Amino acid sequence: MNTTADQPLPAPAPRVRPEAIKAIPLRHPWRWVSAVVVLALAALAVDILATAPNLDWGVVGKYLFNAQILRGVVVTLELTVIAMVIGVVLGALLAVMRLSKNPVVSSVSWFYIWFFRGTPVLVQIFFWFNIASILSLIKIGIPFTSLQWVGITNKIISPFLAVILGLGLNEAAYMAEIVRAGIISVEHGQTEAAQALGMGRPLVMRRVVLPQAMRVIIPPTGNETISMLKTTSLAFIATVSELFFVQSQISNFNYNIIELVIVASLWYLFMTSILTFGQYYLERYFARGALRQLPETPLQRLRRTLFHFRAPPPPPAEDVSITAKPHG
Repeated sequence: MNTTADQPLPAPAPRVRPEAIKAIPLRHPWRWVSAVVVLALAALAVDILATAPNLDWGVVGKYLFNAQILRGVVVTLELTVIAMVIGVVLGALLAVMRLSKNPVVSSVSWFYIWFFRGTPVLVQIFFWFNIASILSLIKIGIPFTSLQWVGITNKIISPFLAVILGLGLNEAAYMAEIVRAGIISVEHGQTEAAQALGMGRPLVMRRVVLPQAMRVIIPPTGNETISMLKTTSLAFIATVSELFFVQSQISNFNYNIIELVIVASLWYLFMTSILTFGQYYLERYFARGALRQLPETPLQRLRRTLFHFRAPPPPPAEDVSITAKPHG
């Protein structure tokens, strides 16, 4: 008599691959509607500017590369660079002072930041430009002694220097908070580990903290640089021949006010675009240790868009069939 154990097992049914899922993309009609509306508004704005009866585009082309305008561009860049160097260096010092355990040092830093962030930069430029009215002589030396250096204020603080002081000292207050935010973003345990290895506080700051803090510092610093480039237009109050002052002088002569404003705006847009491009590469450079794969550069994205219109299709899945041997 045969038992159940002696009977062969039935062969398993052949595996049938399920039908492929037909994914139907979700339609977004309002995206197309909003895109059409935005394009229509943009076209309307361009048409209004292009067909304005009293807007002479020939004047814009005439003065776009005018020698006076180009000199104004150079002065604008000089003000931006010098003011940002003062702001970054002094701001880093103020940030370290703010984080100091010395109450006097931290209080002085806090008061500086509070004062310069609380007063408009235009007021500060105006103050330095007119400081000779209250301080005709500048004395530097040891108090209550004859060891002093005396200089005439009007000769020392020129209009250009007055603008530099107004912009640079004001920027230092903002950069101090940016640098402080970057420093405190670094985990405190890394500082303690570096100090346990015998590294001093300045070396820890230079080798451990700042390289990691730069990832937090660079983006707002780039924004501050772009903002500084545009803020230099306030130098007109000190009669410094930067871009905005030069275009206003020319428009006061030929009465082409809007045309010269467009010229200045085009130059501001060009310079800020260059700064934005540089900021992107700086952020990408300091992100090397934080990201597994760096983001594509604008040129790489353009190349991929031009030469790779679609992603390559995935390889077809292999048909795997299971065959069971019957037990005899």
